[in-house]
Amino acid sequence: MEEEDGCSGDRVSAIVIKDAYRQAPDSTPTMSRLSLLVDLASLLAREVDFDALLATACDRLAQAIHADRASIWLVDAERGDLFTRVAVLPELPSLRMPSGRGIVGFAAEQGVTVRIDDVRNDPRFDSSVDKVTGYTTRSTLVCPIREDEQSPVRGVIQVLNKQEGAFDDEDERYLHALAAQLARALRMTTLRGGFGPGVILRGPFNKIVGRSPALSRVYERITLAAQTDATVLLTGETGTGKSLFARAIHVNSARQNRPFITVDCTTLPAQLVESELFGHERGAFTGADRRVPGKVELADGGTLFLDELGELPLDAQAKLLRFLQERTFERVGGRTTLRADLRIVCATNKNLEQEVARGAFRADLYYRVRVVEIRTPRLADRGSDEVLGLARHFAEQYASRYRRPEPTFTSDALAQLRAHDWPGNVRELEHWIESAVALAPDGVIRGELFPQTEVSTNASTSKRSANPNQSAVELPLGLSLEEASRRYVEATVQACDGNKTEAAKRLEVGRNSIGRWLKDQ
Repeated sequence: MEEEDGCSGDRVSAIVIKDAYRQAPDSTPTMSRLSLLVDLASLLAREVDFDALLATACDRLAQAIHADRASIWLVDAERGDLFTRVAVLPELPSLRMPSGRGIVGFAAEQGVTVRIDDVRNDPRFDSSVDKVTGYTTRSTLVCPIREDEQSPVRGVIQVLNKQEGAFDDEDERYLHALAAQLARALRMTTLRGGFGPGVILRGPFNKIVGRSPALSRVYERITLAAQTDATVLLTGETGTGKSLFARAIHVNSARQNRPFITVDCTTLPAQLVESELFGHERGAFTGADRRVPGKVELADGGTLFLDELGELPLDAQAKLLRFLQERTFERVGGRTTLRADLRIVCATNKNLEQEVARGAFRADLYYRVRVVEIRTPRLADRGSDEVLGLARHFAEQYASRYRRPEPTFTSDALAQLRAHDWPGNVRELEHWIESAVALAPDGVIRGELFPQTEVSTNASTSKRSANPNQSAVELPLGLSLEEASRRYVEATVQACDGNKTEAAKRLEVGRNSIGRWLKDQ
């Protein structure tokens, strides 16, 4: 969580977001302060860079309260001290303060608001930060960040040097309201505390948990890609969080105030793909009783996220390629050429090079979308410590949602979490933990509360491997390739107890492909 843990480009992301949210002066100080409260709630619900997010809050707070500077100090639940990397403070990228030291340490430890007109006359003032930065603190107002008087302290908000006179009662009331709002908003983020004091920084981007080396490389590429309009291809297994990373690219870019439109290519019927992407005119086909804009048109100015791009039919791939090359399109049934200025982010769990080799994906489109490729790692590759960290994060999240006590894990539960290979990745882990929390009214998560069918997946796989004839498929000679393929897909679905998603995973195809093979049944 210290300075070296941050991704390169954090400062640039902060500048992008601050510039996007900086507004002209409001007509009254009250309007400016209310605007900050509303914007803060909006920011904290998104996958923004934490440094950029809190820097924005500090910048706007200093303006609203007419202070020279503002900082948000957070209590590090793991180390017990206070840290800030988000002060309106150009001299240093990071500061830490021992618990109880200085005015911010006192306010955090005691959970009290401190207002001082002249810090030189207060023995609690610690001048060490001023000595390092060369800044001179004269007056300060510090308020603990917590939801109410009974809630744990997450950190403190500090404003320095009122520009006209001293901080007053109105400033104090406003800072109290902002601190409570920030504490409540932290519950929507991954920069969140558990049931005790402080917070745990689980990654540089909100909504994305993890600090493993495997994820650090992804964070760096996300940060760099967000600063450009380059097309991004996210690859990796199902459940690794590709959609979260796609959103992180968008909300940390200059387009973050414009639409983020998602197209799930697995759910598009082949005959409606073009209409879904580019829209249609009235009368373009039976049932088209009005003009409908497509997802490309709706995403104008923002980002279009094409999820599971490998499922896109070949004819639709050709039309998408043309759009990527020329940024122009026509609605189905239309004659007018339209333009759209947007950023494309794609994701797939398929090996597109293999798809190109077997003729299922266009090579020219593949090279066009793979400008910046970011591979999301499997959960198993992120290490067992990260598995446990994610498990605790999800446990806190669902304990709060389902009104359970503070969650704890038994040793056998931790052992199962470490031993499982997580074929469903983070999504599977989240389902395990949600199930266990729902079944644990006392908050104690035991191994037997995990979904038993999934826990025994490895054992079942081993049994099938030991007896390969058990799932053998017999196909008579003389069948056409299409019929043989259909029967093989059908047998695979039956072996998966009718679960087409699992069958698609085993066959390394999309779920819609299963449906197409079986459509003549």
